[in-house]
Amino acid sequence: MPDPATVLVRIEDSDGAFGWGEVWGDSPCLGAEYRACLLDTVLADRLLGCDSNASPSVFWADADRALHIQCLRTGEPGAFAAALAGLDIAMNDLAARRADVPLWKYLGGNDGSPVRVYASGIHAGSCSLELVRDARRKGFRAFKIKIGCGDGQDVATLERVAEKLATDEWLMADADQAWDITSACRIAGLLSELPLSWIEEALAADRPSWEWAQVKAASDAPLAAGENLRGVLTFQKLIADGYLSVFQPNMCKWGGFSGTLAVGRAIIAADRAFCPHHSAGGVGLIASLHLLATVRGPGLVKVDINPNPLREELLSDVLCIRDGSAELPAAPGLGFTPNLAAFREFGTQHTESKT
Repeated sequence: MPDPATVLVRIEDSDGAFGWGEVWGDSPCLGAEYRACLLDTVLADRLLGCDSNASPSVFWADADRALHIQCLRTGEPGAFAAALAGLDIAMNDLAARRADVPLWKYLGGNDGSPVRVYASGIHAGSCSLELVRDARRKGFRAFKIKIGCGDGQDVATLERVAEKLATDEWLMADADQAWDITSACRIAGLLSELPLSWIEEALAADRPSWEWAQVKAASDAPLAAGENLRGVLTFQKLIADGYLSVFQPNMCKWGGFSGTLAVGRAIIAADRAFCPHHSAGGVGLIASLHLLATVRGPGLVKVDINPNPLREELLSDVLCIRDGSAELPAAPGLGFTPNLAAFREFGTQHTESKT
């Protein structure tokens, strides 16, 4: 993914209050433009004329139901879900700014302390130890290694990293849906001696429950998944099935705050870990921090440490990580306003809807 895309949405009401959101559009980049078009041509008309004091969650639920048939007709529920998710984040940001409170507090949270995070984007291979050391210098205390490159390289990399872990540090492995059931069970056995906090996406997200149950039986490490799934009913079934210990919905792909907050609370009630997944732009990352701060529990938020100058410029200096946790911005709403000058600086497309 040499050019991760960032799709931001800004809404403003007649009183001048505004909010920011992010739509998932990582790959392919053309998909980012398509989701932006859906937001502009389909969803914007639904929002125009609405009362900005109305509940964002009611709007999200109504729009989700209204778009259901169109999603079936087009066969593209993911694109519609991502566009609506970004809009929902912006609506909640606007509401919290109007209320003059941080988003986590507006959403019902009672703890504004720093949120635990982990470093992602570290691939198995010769540079893994160097990347982990660099992440440690930046304040991380948990590290996720991308595996699925081959049994020998995967195991050797994880062993080298595990040997250098401090007692308060975590190590996770992410297969990125690379294995079938046979491979997943075999490699889970090979990794059984390692201190893994979880193995992520050991199977494709749409594999049946009986396959996941077999991997769980073969693995000493907890299983994690959820970034490529959507829908309250889907996550309710996963909780009931019992093979996942770590749930990772991506709020910019599906649900925004309105969908994922309910899912997160159900996960915590079931005594599982809620670990919001995020990649790409800075708005979604800060929103994910507010999401976990609202729900809390033993979870962590993913932070991609791959070079992404646009994301860093959009965030400016708002992301501060110390001792494995990120501080929450204290200002109302998300707590910051994206630096739009970054779009011009990097020569990226910056368009505004006529609506």
